[in-house]
Amino acid sequence: MERSMLDLWVGLFVCAGIGALLVLALKVGSMNGFSAADTYQVNAQFDNIGGLKRSAPVKSAGVVVGRVEDISFDNKTFRAMVTLRIDKRYMFPKDSSASILTAGLLGEQYIGMDGGGDEELLKNGDRLTVTQSAVVLEKIIGQFLYGKAAEGGAAK
Repeated sequence: MERSMLDLWVGLFVCAGIGALLVLALKVGSMNGFSAADTYQVNAQFDNIGGLKRSAPVKSAGVVVGRVEDISFDNKTFRAMVTLRIDKRYMFPKDSSASILTAGLLGEQYIGMDGGGDEELLKNGDRLTVTQSAVVLEKIIGQFLYGKAAEGGAAK
């Protein structure tokens, strides 16, 4: 009888732990801190978005000011179209710039926004014209190795 009571308590404890992990996973997974009512939409085109994903943060000066809402491909310009949802508390000038940055050396990618100097502010549906694409590590390594190979060939 005592053994089955201990098994019951251990089972309840394990179930409570699994439930807590499930709740934590659902909270972390739904990172949409902004609702559509208090945001405005801004579009930006990039040559290469690297590993950028939907719901990635949009940061300015290290502060999360929005989220990536959608990523699509423009068949006319052959560039990636990224739709950003910016919280209305954060108003940026029309000449602001957006860059795809990486958190740490191999961390996840996010959009970094830098404010411009224009007096007119971005409105819902505006497009950012100054963008900087993601840095692709493989491309940089390839350029470095190609440069070293060219130096070795020229030295002979």
